[in-house]
Amino acid sequence: MFSISKNRDTAIRTYEHNGNRLEITPSGKGMATIWDKDVLIYCISQLIEGINRGKEPNRTIRLRAHDLLVATNRHTGGSDYDSLHQAFERLRGTTITTDIRTNGERIRTGFGMIDDWTIIEKSPDDERMVAVEVTLSRWTYQAVLGKEILSIDKEYFQLRGGLERRFYELARKHCGNQSKWAIGMELLHKKSGARSPLKAFRHLALKIVAADHLPRYNTRYDSAKDMVTFYNRRGSKASQSRLKDIRNEMGQESLF
Repeated sequence: MFSISKNRDTAIRTYEHNGNRLEITPSGKGMATIWDKDVLIYCISQLIEGINRGKEPNRTIRLRAHDLLVATNRHTGGSDYDSLHQAFERLRGTTITTDIRTNGERIRTGFGMIDDWTIIEKSPDDERMVAVEVTLSRWTYQAVLGKEILSIDKEYFQLRGGLERRFYELARKHCGNQSKWAIGMELLHKKSGARSPLKAFRHLALKIVAADHLPRYNTRYDSAKDMVTFYNRRGSKASQSRLKDIRNEMGQESLF
C-alpha cells in the first residue's frame, strides 16, 4: 500500500492475492511512501501505549511533531518539519479500496490512510508544527483494536532504502519468530510492490541479500531455486537452521 520510491508516484495500483484485493489511488501529490508510513507506525504505538495504560482508545491521536521525528530516526530541522507536513498530505490523499477482513469484519470499503490531520499548536518563533492531531482511518483503527498488528524492531527506522524496508516488513510478517521463511523471487517481486521489471528487481534484491543487514533477519539466496530465505537471528534454533541450509548447499556434512 506504500510506494518504495522517493520519487512522486501517481500510478493507480491493484494487488490481488489469496482472494483479497487492494486498489490504491494516489492524490496529485503522489502515493504515500514507505517513509510516510512511519507516521502511522508512531500513531499506532501511541494508541497501543494508551490502551496499555488503561486509557479509553480513540481514533484521534495527539502527538508532538518533535517526538515523532526523533522516534523515527529523523532530523529536526525546518526542512524535516516540511517533509512531515508533506507526509501527512500524502497519507490523507492516498485512497485504498479493499475487502480485506479486519477485526472480524469483511466490508468492501474505501478510505484514506488517515482521515485527517490538524496542527493544533505552532512554534512561537516560526511556522513549525509543535502539536498535531491525527485521526486514523476506521480500517486501521479496527486492525489495532483487533490486535492484527506486529511490533517492529527500532533499527527498522535506520533502514534508508525503500526495498530493504519492505523486505524487513515481509520477513517480520511471514517469518515472525519462526527460524526461517523462504520465498521465490517472482513472488517476492509481487509482494514488494516494486515497479521495476523482475530482472532489475532481482539485481537490487541480491544487493540487499549480500549486504545482509536487515534487523533481526539474515538473508540468503539460492540461485538454483531462485529463492530468498530469511533467517531469524534470535535463538539457537534459528542459527542452526541457517547453518544446516548452508551445509546442505555446500554438500559438506562433515563440517558441522
